[in-house]
Amino acid sequence: MNAEEKSHIEKIQSQLQLLLEKENEEVIAKADGKTNYKRPTWDEYFMAMMEAISLRSTCDRGRSGCVIVKDKQVLATGYVGSSVGDDHCDDVGHLFQKRYNPDGTSSDHCIRTVHAEQNAICQAAKRGVPVEGGTLYCRMTPCPVCAKMIINCGIVRVVAQRRYHDARESERVFKKAGVKLEHVSEELQQYPKN
Repeated sequence: MNAEEKSHIEKIQSQLQLLLEKENEEVIAKADGKTNYKRPTWDEYFMAMMEAISLRSTCDRGRSGCVIVKDKQVLATGYVGSSVGDDHCDDVGHLFQKRYNPDGTSSDHCIRTVHAEQNAICQAAKRGVPVEGGTLYCRMTPCPVCAKMIINCGIVRVVAQRRYHDARESERVFKKAGVKLEHVSEELQQYPKN
């Protein structure tokens, strides 16, 4: 482990410690020994796990994570990263492709990496883990390709932290397939400028 990695880990540990200290300050023990501590909901728990998984992402244009769960048990995880053996954006830069949006504008889209949702589904398939009937937790509304993969593997619920700027097609196919899509926040996911 190099000094930069060690510093990054220490920073994350420090942030977690601050969260725990804040949580502990708010916990008040009662005379009977019980506390007012409130455990996170299952959705909050799995979204926090998605956040931790996103730290492994290798492209700063979409540091996303994904967790697939069924019956409150984790089945598979994934994060944004290059295919096995390929270069990472963080190491060699982005591989941009111009994308034409439905409103007539264009944007640069990094195509070097595989989306977190795709990687999680691939990991489940690679390990022979069925995800049918599961819930998928992710950073933003899945793109149309991810949405179709989610539908075809039988996932029935998607919980996204934020909205994706071009989510109309994903929302349409989810609705038509009966996949429940929920957003924790109505905020749009922002991307760094090129």
